[in-house]
Amino acid sequence: MPPSYALERLLSGGGAKLVAGIDEVGRGAWAGPVAVCAVVTDLSEPPAGLTDSKMLSRARREAMVGEITAWAAGIGYGEASHEEIDALGMTEALRRAARRALAGLPVRPDAVILDGKHDYLGAPWPVRCEVKADLSCVSVAAASVVAKVRRDAYMASLGCEEYGFASNAGYPSPVHQRALAEHGPTEHHRLSWSYLDKLPRWRHLRVHRQAGGEQLGLFG
Repeated sequence: MPPSYALERLLSGGGAKLVAGIDEVGRGAWAGPVAVCAVVTDLSEPPAGLTDSKMLSRARREAMVGEITAWAAGIGYGEASHEEIDALGMTEALRRAARRALAGLPVRPDAVILDGKHDYLGAPWPVRCEVKADLSCVSVAAASVVAKVRRDAYMASLGCEEYGFASNAGYPSPVHQRALAEHGPTEHHRLSWSYLDKLPRWRHLRVHRQAGGEQLGLFG
């Protein structure tokens, strides 16, 4: 079943005139930022075939971004860097990226739909969490596609061919894991993550967050 406007209309019926759908990508990657996209619509017919980005081929996702851009009433995109993830943890990094995405919208939404069951955004935003919203909710599905395509393009632009960022976007593919074992982390890697504990040659690079303050990584 394709995504629908059921949730957007439910929130609109409760007084939220403008609803933003939000999705993130990069949470489980070992390198690069976490990215968040926010999309608002006028409840018009979405691009044909719109669904969760994971259900689409790379070529279809990339083509659909143009369709989403032409159709959506507003798109905002935000990132939190690997340094912020190391210093602040993933929840706070997601919160910062989401707030940057919402700040990039042309208008302020009255309510936000988050994919998943954890509200990482918080006050002052009225938030509705919905598991698998990227499959069931039009605005969240659109956000998932834009977030995935934009972050993938950024990761490919970093080079690091031996790590395979152009194909794995910083996630732990076999190519990525082999390169890490041989060459160690790049300046784009998250150094607070436990994968370093399993790499004897490089585990000394692991950084740990300090309560009440930021822990800087090896690369500043």
